[in-house]
Amino acid sequence: MVDGMREMAMVEIGSVSAREKLSKPTFRRSVRLFRAFLKEQSDPDHFYRILADDSVAQVSSYVSLSGSVVLDVGGGPGYFAEAFRGAGARYVGLDPDVGELSARGEPDPGMIRASGTALPFRDASVDVCYSSNVLEHVDDPWLMLAEMVRVTRPGGTVFMSYTPWYSPWGGHETAPWHFLGGHYARRRYERRNGKPPKNSFGTSLFPVSVGAVQRWAHRQTVADVVETFPRYHPWWAKWITRVPGVREIASWNFVIVLRRRA
Repeated sequence: MVDGMREMAMVEIGSVSAREKLSKPTFRRSVRLFRAFLKEQSDPDHFYRILADDSVAQVSSYVSLSGSVVLDVGGGPGYFAEAFRGAGARYVGLDPDVGELSARGEPDPGMIRASGTALPFRDASVDVCYSSNVLEHVDDPWLMLAEMVRVTRPGGTVFMSYTPWYSPWGGHETAPWHFLGGHYARRRYERRNGKPPKNSFGTSLFPVSVGAVQRWAHRQTVADVVETFPRYHPWWAKWITRVPGVREIASWNFVIVLRRRA
C-alpha cells in the first residue's frame, strides 16, 4: 500500500515537473513550437499534440487543473481533451463543426456540438473556460468572449488565445496576401488552387485585432485581466502586447487571461 502511494506520488511529481518545463517560456520552447507549427498541414497530429501539452502547462501556471471542470470552446477532434484529462481535469469540449469533431474518427465522448456564441451551460458553471485559435473564426467575437466569462464561476479562469489578423499567419492558408486585403487573398487562393480556402475571409475567418480584444477586456466589468502575452514567444517578449501596432504583427498568437470577479 505504501509503495503504491509512493509510486503514485512519483508519477504526480513527474507530471508536474514536465508541465512546469513545458510552460517555461524559453527561447528553446519557442523554437520547438514554431518548428511544430511548420508541420501543421502535413502532420497535424504532431503539431496539435505538442500545442495541447504546452497549452495545458500554460493554463496550469494560473490554476490547478486537478479536479477542475474545464470547458474547451472549439475543442475539435480531441487533442486538448487528452492533454487536459492527463492533468486531472474534468474536461468538456464543444465545436460547431462536425468535420472538426470527427477529424480523427469518432468524436471524443466528452465533446458536444454547439456554438461558442451560445454556450449551452449555466452561468458560473465551470472552473476554467479555455479556447485556442477559435476567436478569429467567429463572426461575433465579443459575444463569444462574453459567453466564456458568463459560464465561468467567480474566481475562475478564462484563457483565450487566437491569431490576430495582422500577424504573419492572420490570413491562415491565404497568408501573407491577407496584408493586401482579405477578399483579395481569398480570390488569389481560389485562382491558384482551383478551390476556396478552408478559412474563407468574411465567412469563416474574420479580422480580430489585439487592440480590439484588449479594449473589450478593459471595458467589461465582470472579470479582471490577469495577463496578456504572445503565446509562442519567450518570457522576455511579453512587452510586445503593450505596444500598439507592434503587437498586431509581432504577437503571432495572442493570449489574454481573465479571472471572473466574485
